[in-house]
Amino acid sequence: MRHNVMFAYSLAVFLWASAFPGIRVGLESYGPFHLALLRMLIGSLGLLIFAVVVKMRWPDKRDIPVILLFGFFGFTVYHTLLSVGERTVDAGAASLIVSTTPILSALLAAFFLKERFHQTGWIGSITAFLGVALISLGAGGEIHFEIGALFILIGALGESIYFVFQVPYLQKYGFLPFTTYTILSGTLFMLLFSPGLWTAVQQSSPESTLTVIYLGLLPTVIPYFAIAYATSKHGASEATSSLYLTPVLAIFISWLWLGEVPAILSIIGGAFALIGVSMTTWTTSKHSPLQSKNKGELLR
Repeated sequence: MRHNVMFAYSLAVFLWASAFPGIRVGLESYGPFHLALLRMLIGSLGLLIFAVVVKMRWPDKRDIPVILLFGFFGFTVYHTLLSVGERTVDAGAASLIVSTTPILSALLAAFFLKERFHQTGWIGSITAFLGVALISLGAGGEIHFEIGALFILIGALGESIYFVFQVPYLQKYGFLPFTTYTILSGTLFMLLFSPGLWTAVQQSSPESTLTVIYLGLLPTVIPYFAIAYATSKHGASEATSSLYLTPVLAIFISWLWLGEVPAILSIIGGAFALIGVSMTTWTTSKHSPLQSKNKGELLR
């Protein structure tokens, strides 16, 4: 059983890490909006097939507006701005910026849900955002501000909103159905980017198209199932804490796949970001009331 959980952790970390360089490859032929839409369309098709096979129930009508809102923030905003940002930000640096999502989530929870945010959490937040600032200055290999880093940070904020306020709906519907609902909802908003998509597909290189198909079928869908399985066995805190290895692996994959060598400032900033995220996550998980819940609750 433990081997199965470790495999689930490893699969999620690898697939999510590979998404960052994969986006860079896709952007060689696709614009960021078409790339994000095509990726989500492919992922949504896979999830629709899954929903039919398992006979997944429809959400309650009164919850549909909220589900649409979650889909917008968690998937439309996040995936679109990540693709826009990665036009100019290296894949490894992008993954480090996204790793601030737990800190943004903790800050949102402290402000809106009145959860306690201890001194260590504030120190960790400041440390992490200092790291993001250094990444923003060093992402292009020179000392200048990179606006793409700001887009990625805003995308991470959208994902954080999704994570913070979804808890009661996860408890109501379960992890897999709710994730399916929100991915489909996020894809609906992205249909605004559909004009010219087919032409882009016809004109793109085979490598870029195959990479986008990979992004849609694997990193967009499979890690959620893997983490859901791990959560059911060991709880959400342990399952998500393993994902802090994602930026490290993303940098390594980017080096092998794209030949991207991170700038010195990005490396220093990444170290600050990871230290800050670790401090904040340790503090929030230690004091979070969610840790007393049953381990399999999110999968009901």
